[in-house]
Amino acid sequence: MPRKKFNLSDLNAAQREAVEQVDGPVLILAGAGTGKTRTVTARIAHMLSIGIPSSRILALTFTNKAANEMRGRVGGMVSKDDAAKITLCTFHSLCVRILRASIDRLGYKKNFTIYTGSDQIGLVRKLIARKAAKDEKMDHNLALSLIGRSKNRGIPVSEGQDSLIAEVEQAYNKELKLLNAVDFDDLLILAVKLLHDHEDIKQQWLERFRYIMIDEFQDTNGIQMQLVCALAGAEKNVCVVGDDDQSIYGWRGAEISNILDFERFFPEPKVVTLEQNYRSTTPILHTANSIIRHNAGRREKALWTEEAGRHNVRVIAMSEAEEEVQLVVDEILEANVSAKRSYDDFAVLFRTKHQSRLFELKLREYKIPYRVIGGQSFYDRREIKDLLAYLQVIFNPDDDINLLRVVNNPPRGIGNATVSLANERSREFGGSIFEVMDSGDFQQMLPGKSRASVVSFMALLKGCRQSMCKGNALYGSLFARVIDEMDFVGYLRRTCKTDEEREQRAGNVAEFISSLRDYEKRQGKNSLQKFLDDIALQQDREEDDIENQNGVSLITLHAAKGLEFPVVYLVGMEEGILPHRRSVDEGTRDEERRLFYVGITRAMQQLTISFCNTRVRYGELVSCVPSTFLDELDPAYLDVHSYEELAAKPMERDQALDYFERMKDMLGGS
Repeated sequence: MPRKKFNLSDLNAAQREAVEQVDGPVLILAGAGTGKTRTVTARIAHMLSIGIPSSRILALTFTNKAANEMRGRVGGMVSKDDAAKITLCTFHSLCVRILRASIDRLGYKKNFTIYTGSDQIGLVRKLIARKAAKDEKMDHNLALSLIGRSKNRGIPVSEGQDSLIAEVEQAYNKELKLLNAVDFDDLLILAVKLLHDHEDIKQQWLERFRYIMIDEFQDTNGIQMQLVCALAGAEKNVCVVGDDDQSIYGWRGAEISNILDFERFFPEPKVVTLEQNYRSTTPILHTANSIIRHNAGRREKALWTEEAGRHNVRVIAMSEAEEEVQLVVDEILEANVSAKRSYDDFAVLFRTKHQSRLFELKLREYKIPYRVIGGQSFYDRREIKDLLAYLQVIFNPDDDINLLRVVNNPPRGIGNATVSLANERSREFGGSIFEVMDSGDFQQMLPGKSRASVVSFMALLKGCRQSMCKGNALYGSLFARVIDEMDFVGYLRRTCKTDEEREQRAGNVAEFISSLRDYEKRQGKNSLQKFLDDIALQQDREEDDIENQNGVSLITLHAAKGLEFPVVYLVGMEEGILPHRRSVDEGTRDEERRLFYVGITRAMQQLTISFCNTRVRYGELVSCVPSTFLDELDPAYLDVHSYEELAAKPMERDQALDYFERMKDMLGGS
């Protein structure tokens, strides 16, 4: 099939320069709203149009959502055949491919399990209980955070080998390997180790990928940078796209030095700066530029636009939080009634999640639809985690954590005493709990009823494994039958407190089975392992499917990155909130300023920034100080108001009638 003709004429001069520079290292500094995704996808299309084989191109993103969006855009520019051959995925997805092919060289089996959040918590809790003295306590989330940080830095979490965290860390890493399991940090670390220690494996991947592109490069950490360097090859055909001004994930391990010191890794790169903004108006961009220029050491850029705009940026002083909420909700309701604006046009941005509560209460009171971005993922729901645990154990019987999750779920007569005994024996003999429970010696140690239950459970798992893991197995239908035979939904219904919860959980199970069957149809019969990998990888980053919801968006500044809204309210601009009170102690004030910059640049047409003089904290009324960041804003396009001034403004007669009609409807016509 002939390749589609690609046209560069729709791009501006800087975008075209970035697209046409194909060979050698390239750094594209893409400011907020400057058409970054369009430039990246156009560059891929251009590479294909000049004869670069699609199979030699690797494009890396941070989220599955971003990868899917890019894949869709590329698919609209080039032939389907070319689009299908490009490797376009997340960092973790690429590492899974590398490890599935060669992890046995590191002493693992290729059918390793990927441990996600709840799996890790279960394992760490078990290890803390095992290692801690009677009066010793440790928070499992803190332990996991410290272990993850130490893995990424490549140094032990504690110098004191006798400390509890050091023991837990050593046991955690050892236990994971015994379970033939890896966590998300391991995916990157082990892939880099494979490429570093085994030249033949490295050469295979260097031969496969000759051109590499990385999106959101400012969010990369040290291990990801090592992976990129290992895959770069002699030609150094590496193109990275990012914006140091939007580097806001330092707390998650992102290293802004990767983009600031790009030349240290890839000497003499071609640097292209995208500054023409297609999202916001001049007042919004001028205000954004004025705040970010206070950060030292940044790569110089200044956003500009041809869109003059009709509204200055408003800064509003409030006396209290309830006043702030009332003003925002009143204005949203008024704009919906008088200007016929959709509720989807509005976003309320805040620094911390708890700030959403008052807005939720007021929006409910006024019957205004809203969405809190960052709700619980479908795959984090209890019943779905249970079903995934069954599939993980069927695929990898040595996975102790998931085996323990399902061993008596639904109840099947295998009590705590039996599980504890199996746990002890597995530690004693160095085997998995499955191997212990499946042994005749262990079964003979049990009372008759327990023995029968264990034998039945082992037969269930082995039967599932034999039937579902065959190359031609219809694993979706087979697993649906297993769930029915266990009466899993019946058990769920019996444990629910309300009819609504019963229907919701039963519906979730049905949806899961449907998704499993659909995946089987799309990917083929021999794809259960890939299904489990994909589900695990979907939990890599916070990805919010906001397209399926409607209403006013309530969203933290961190979750707002990459989004845009016609009308934005940036609330709670007080010292201690933004910048956060920890920023002085932790030396992250520059990152807090970048967070403010990200919030400002989400607005397309109108932006309102507000702060309060008092707030209720922990039940007490406390005084607040306006954020020092407000003093750094250039006043050229600012309108400063108090709540009293705005509340006193008269309404147009027709506008008022519409407003009160709406209020009557809302109050039931009274």
